Amino acid sequence: MSVSGIEGFVPLDLAQVRSTDPISSPGGVLGPERPRGPQGADGAEGPSFSSFLVDGLDRLDGVQRTADNLAVQAATGDLQHIHDYTIAASEAAVTTQVTVAVRNKAVEAFTEIMRMHV
Repeated sequence: MSVSGIEGFVPLDLAQVRSTDPISSPGGVLGPERPRGPQGADGAEGPSFSSFLVDGLDRLDGVQRTADNLAVQAATGDLQHIHDYTIAASEAAVTTQVTVAVRNKAVEAFTEIMRMHV
């Protein structure tokens, strides 16, 4: 059995590929370095919880806006590479799923705390 080559295959130019690493990209999981908040009771420094939530929601909004803009470009025929939209749409879907899961866990924890007798 003989395997023939792939017709029309264009090698990927890595210099033109944008970083999709969720850890190191500016809008990724860790994102840019954030200013540190005041020290907690245990002496650890870190951002406040509210700034963490606002930052996460801002990133979710940015990812969804990017996917929406690429969807419009794809629909109008202005998008050069359809895989950019596919990646952005998948990233937006996963980010939304993670945000909803975190929200559900927070609501579940709040409900459990409210059930406690003092």
